Amino acid sequence: MQEGITRPLSAPERSVSAGLLYGLRVLVIAQAVGLIVAASFAGQAVQGGADLAETHVMVGMVVHLIALLQTVAAVLFWRPGRGAGWPAAASAGLLLIGMGQHFTWNLLGTHVPSGLTLFGLTVALLVWVWSPRAAVRGR
Repeated sequence: MQEGITRPLSAPERSVSAGLLYGLRVLVIAQAVGLIVAASFAGQAVQGGADLAETHVMVGMVVHLIALLQTVAAVLFWRPGRGAGWPAAASAGLLLIGMGQHFTWNLLGTHVPSGLTLFGLTVALLVWVWSPRAAVRGR
């Protein structure tokens, strides 16, 4: 490098709030566990357990509550926390798709694929929140 010529320094990466990231991690894990439990009750209900269908609905309502809390946490992580914004959009998508599940309970051709979409978004969020990149502020 020639003398007198300097390279621009990149801005140092700063971390997001550990509390916001921790809260988001807890909620994403709760979402994943809730979806697994709901899916297991759904499978058993399809095989003839009528009372398990009600349990599936109740677990689904808990999953929706978790999705609402997760959306709030993801927005806080994004805006004031300056973290990535896509988890907020994905969490809102989880909430909306999950709400749609209540209207398509009797249409398995719609209900099952949207349930798989819920799993896909949740796995993507789960992988991301535990990656080192999640702790770095967005630019």
